[in-house]
Amino acid sequence: MRIAVFGATGRTGHPLVEQALERGHEVVAFVRDATGLPSGLRNDDRVSIVEGDAYSGEGVDRAIAGDGDPVDAVVSVLAQTSDGPDDLLTEAGRHMLAAMDQHGVERFVTLVGAGVREEGESVSLGGRMMGVLLKLLARAVLEDARDQVELLKGSDTRWTVVRGPRLTEDAHTGEFRHRTDLSLGMRDTAARANVAEFILDCLEDDLYVHEMPKVADA
Repeated sequence: MRIAVFGATGRTGHPLVEQALERGHEVVAFVRDATGLPSGLRNDDRVSIVEGDAYSGEGVDRAIAGDGDPVDAVVSVLAQTSDGPDDLLTEAGRHMLAAMDQHGVERFVTLVGAGVREEGESVSLGGRMMGVLLKLLARAVLEDARDQVELLKGSDTRWTVVRGPRLTEDAHTGEFRHRTDLSLGMRDTAARANVAEFILDCLEDDLYVHEMPKVADA
């Protein structure tokens, strides 16, 4: 499988690219600055690097089908930064979806926080408390993720929205839980490397199409 990874130099993108290669895939790494990738990945023949700006759309089309051979799937592990735009995920998602539609790419997996809820979803007490904190401390991030999800729901893509709790730099254990109705509390976390594994599982096994699974360490 050939996978376009947006946010490849990020803390989740890095293990995602590494694991994709270990599992026999090719990667198109979309980055703002190629030097953000370790030299081992930059020099790997299975990695194609596209520099650009997902927010403005610069380079997005090239990452998805720049050589005339569209990728098989698109993954977004983009994340908000303190000095970045409040609507990064939404606008980047809009550009990705447009390029996917133009080139006939259907599979899309994106990562958002567990604070993004489904209508009528049952939430634990800890989850409700976490939601209140997010609204107070990171309302723009939450609203941006919600808007991106609404874009996906209105698209023709075969999308999956992976929802994670607080992400950590803990070791890759391969031990994690995932369900659409997974109950998460204030203490639940997920190692970024485990989340990367789950994203690849969703791609390889076609899991959770048009669904919003949660994932957390076991």
